[in-house]
Amino acid sequence: LWPWLLASSGLSALVQLVTLPFFPDSPSYLLIQKGNEEACRKAIRKLWGEGDHQAEIDDIMKERGAMASTKTLRVLEVIKERSLRWQLYILMTVMTTLQLCGINAVESKFEEYLIPYVSLGVGLCECLSSILCSTLIDRFGRKVLLWGGYSLMCSVLALLTMTLSLQHQFFWMHYFSVILIFLFVVFYGIGP
Repeated sequence: LWPWLLASSGLSALVQLVTLPFFPDSPSYLLIQKGNEEACRKAIRKLWGEGDHQAEIDDIMKERGAMASTKTLRVLEVIKERSLRWQLYILMTVMTTLQLCGINAVESKFEEYLIPYVSLGVGLCECLSSILCSTLIDRFGRKVLLWGGYSLMCSVLALLTMTLSLQHQFFWMHYFSVILIFLFVVFYGIGP
């Protein structure tokens, strides 16, 4: 059953691959990147129907003018730019902690019969956390979600360490560990 479940994700990719040629290009891409105003108008008509869409085209033209005055930096220029140094440090710290948090190794401590259920639950928790994050980020901001997510992940990992060491002494400890993994994934998705 698992090979079929894993292969089912390819079905959505196939649907996207087949239907993608029938979608119009982005009007802003056509106007800003390609400089093709007529193709932009055609794409707008295809997306929003017939009518006067001059206001939308004017907005895209304003965006094009704003983008023309900004300089695109190369990777080495970003590294050398002093004004971007702290943002670069913060980004590197967040990405490093994401790699070292151990989310993929957590499932390996369970008995064979629990692993499919844990994998399915982790996937559902990732969907739930993406929905929660999109609603919470506007209310609390990214910084609060990062601090809260990391704090809650640390707490859950401490509890998980205890439950994994006690799972052979109590029969119900497996289930508590699975619940903690689900919470960890939700906090991981909401925060970092």
